[in-house]
Amino acid sequence: MRRTPASLVAGTLVAALAWASSPVSPATAADPSPGVADLTQDLNQILSDSRLDIGRAGVVVKSANTGEELYSTDAGKLMTPASNAKLFTSAAAAEVLGLDYRFTTSALAAGRTIGSVLKGDLVLRGTGDPTMLAADYDALAAAVAAKGVKIVTGKLVADDTWFDTVRLGQDWAWDDETAYYAAQISALTASPDRDYDAGSVVVSVAADGDKVKVSTTPETDYLKIVNNATVGASTDVLIERQHATNTVVITGTVAGPYDEWVAVDNPTRYAASLFRKALTAHGVKVLGPTVSGAAAEGASELAKHESMPLSELLVPFMKLSNNMHAEILTKAMGRKVSNQGTWPAGLKATSDFAKANGVQILNLRDGSGLSRRDGVTATSITQLLLSVRGKPWFKTWYDALPIAGNADRLTGGTLRSRMRGTPAANNVHAKTGSLTSVTSLSGYVTSAEGEPLVFAILLNQYLSGSPKDIEDKIAVRLAKFSRTTPDTTAQLRTDDTPAAQEGGDLECSWLKPVQC
Repeated sequence: MRRTPASLVAGTLVAALAWASSPVSPATAADPSPGVADLTQDLNQILSDSRLDIGRAGVVVKSANTGEELYSTDAGKLMTPASNAKLFTSAAAAEVLGLDYRFTTSALAAGRTIGSVLKGDLVLRGTGDPTMLAADYDALAAAVAAKGVKIVTGKLVADDTWFDTVRLGQDWAWDDETAYYAAQISALTASPDRDYDAGSVVVSVAADGDKVKVSTTPETDYLKIVNNATVGASTDVLIERQHATNTVVITGTVAGPYDEWVAVDNPTRYAASLFRKALTAHGVKVLGPTVSGAAAEGASELAKHESMPLSELLVPFMKLSNNMHAEILTKAMGRKVSNQGTWPAGLKATSDFAKANGVQILNLRDGSGLSRRDGVTATSITQLLLSVRGKPWFKTWYDALPIAGNADRLTGGTLRSRMRGTPAANNVHAKTGSLTSVTSLSGYVTSAEGEPLVFAILLNQYLSGSPKDIEDKIAVRLAKFSRTTPDTTAQLRTDDTPAAQEGGDLECSWLKPVQC
């Protein structure tokens, strides 16, 4: 069980009390206080950065208690949100699926069992669990063996029909097809570790004398490895899966250990290969081939594995900005609401939830924000942030957001190295977002006077230099906000900005093995 650091408890007690309040009340008239005027002047100055001269900035700040708009610029302009889209997906999933929702992966007998022989097919049926590890498939195989099954006369059927067969978002960049953060979506999949990057394998290289040694996590022969790398004075290696194949080509030089996360082609077949290997290890022999298809009517359950509940999955999903979780949950919502595990059905569920909760403009093409055709406004985000405060699941969802400056990886998440040593640290709970020429930061902050605020920052179409430090300056300024006392130290110190972070325009959690 993960313990909450004492510093986090002390640093967020006031904020937690503030955010435990009721939903927003109707907005009141504009506050004439000098503090608001001072805030406006400072935010205008921060946004006058030359990197935004030809770019676009949509920014909204509101009081969470009253709905009063404290600052706004281009609030109604449609912007690319990147991973800020996950705010809508995760909130909708909490509402539609419920925090107790679990994914189930089952082993079914499609035939008669006579003694130790299953005369028929063995079916592996999934519902999209992104947390399935090789060890979980091993446990499932062990449970089948424990039922006394030793021989399966028929086939191993991989049943992924809970979702449709569309594996990739229709707007995703084609050159991301092999990237683990854009892995194929399937109702049967597997992750290499407890970051739960579904549909990927870790390929590792290391110098072994005068040769380069290659290994995978988990151990699998599903990938074909072509090792053209050589031992060198430094590590400058490229590990890349060839498009539409499972051939991974390794080139360059290797001096020390290096890992690369690689998406597989056809995660259904990959998951089935892990299960078949585990069955063999536990003495269960399947005579027929592995095929894809639906379980026969009347197939009986031999064993099943249930995932962690959604309340726990929200942590790796939101803290590490996991794209695959967003897309799997989108299809899971579609399956529950419309009995269709598709993107259109799931996105409709998200949109319907958002509109029912006051969001006026929302155009989502996927659940993660990978699509550049996703469009939201800064106002839409603040409408969502305000409306969900009254939900019974709000605290769990709020705690799952990345927390600025908190060094614990599964607490600070994608904000763990940002805003350290500022009033925003252990205060700002917000979702990051990053694509080339797109960055976003939206969430909650408690002011210097204990007033809860919501904010949305969407920066698009800048050409050079990631402006994440602009987001941080705004968030820190909001943490210092006072209605009565002007702030004279609005600018961040140079060492408080993320300008030197590795990754530039991508989420730091997407740049494995770099950890944000």
